[in-house]
Amino acid sequence: MSSQTPAVQISDLTFSHRPPGGLPRDAVVALKDVNLSLPKGSCTLLIGGNGAGKSTLLYILAGKRMIQQGQVRVFGKDVFKDFPPNLVYLGTEWAMNAGVKRDIVVSDFLNSVGGYRHKERRDRLLDILDIDLDWHMHAISDGERRRVQLCMGLMGEWDLLLLDEVTVDLDVLVRDGLLKFLKEETITRNATIVYATHIFDGLDDFPTHIAHMNDGSFVLNPTPWPFNPADPALNPQVVKAGSSLHSIALYWLANDRALRIKEEKEGKRAKTRGPRTQATPSDVDRESFFKNYDYSH
Repeated sequence: MSSQTPAVQISDLTFSHRPPGGLPRDAVVALKDVNLSLPKGSCTLLIGGNGAGKSTLLYILAGKRMIQQGQVRVFGKDVFKDFPPNLVYLGTEWAMNAGVKRDIVVSDFLNSVGGYRHKERRDRLLDILDIDLDWHMHAISDGERRRVQLCMGLMGEWDLLLLDEVTVDLDVLVRDGLLKFLKEETITRNATIVYATHIFDGLDDFPTHIAHMNDGSFVLNPTPWPFNPADPALNPQVVKAGSSLHSIALYWLANDRALRIKEEKEGKRAKTRGPRTQATPSDVDRESFFKNYDYSH
C-alpha cells in the first residue's frame, strides 16, 4: 500500500434511512453528496449539531451501514467488499448493552477479548484510564464502564479509530490523559482518528483537521487546524468567530439554527421543532384524555 494512499477516501456518498418495510419515498436522507479525503496520521474533528449526520458517517466508515450510492475506501480498500484490518469503532451504545452489565470481573473481561496479547498497551491504558482490574462490570458506574470499553478497543494497534461521543462519561482528568495518548498514537504510529464530539474543552491542540457538518452535508470539508486566515475556502466570518474550537463550534451551530429557522419561515422546510402553533385533532384528543388523569391539582 502506497504511503500516499489516503487513510479515508469518500466519493459521491449519499445515504438514506428507510423504515422497515417502507417504500423508497419514505426514506429520510441522512447524508448528501459527501466527498472527502483524509491523510494518514491525521486527527479530524467532526463538528455539527444533533442530527447533522456525524454518527451516520462514522457508522458507514465502520462498515455498519450498507450504502446506496457512492464509494467509501479505507486505506485504499472498499470498506464493504474488503474490510480493512485494524479499524476500530467506539460508540456510546456499548456501555448500555445488557451483555456488558453482567457480573464479570474486569480482568477476566479484558482477557476474554485478548488483553493478554497486548499486555504492554493494555497496562498503559489501565493506568491512563484509572481502571481497577477487580471491578465487577455490573457494579460500576457508566463512566467506569466507558473506561473499560476504551481500554478494550484501544489496546490493540489500530490504524483507523472512529470515535462517536465516547468521552462524554469521562471525568476531566481521565479525558485529558486519553486525548494525550491518542495524539501520541497519530504522531508515533501514523494512526488516523475521526472523532465526533460536542465537548470542546481542552481540544484546541488535539485535531489536525476540523470539519463542519449540517443537515447531512459538509458545510466545510476537513480543513487543516489551526485555520490559516488566508485560506480561500474559509468564510472570513468563521476566522473572526474566535481562535478556540469552542468559539468556532458555537458560531457554526448558531448559524445552522438560524438558517433552519429562516427556511421554515420561507416555507422551504416544515417546522417540526418547538411548540406547535396549531393543535392537531390528535393533540386535542390526547389533552382531553390526560386531563382526566391529572392528579397534580
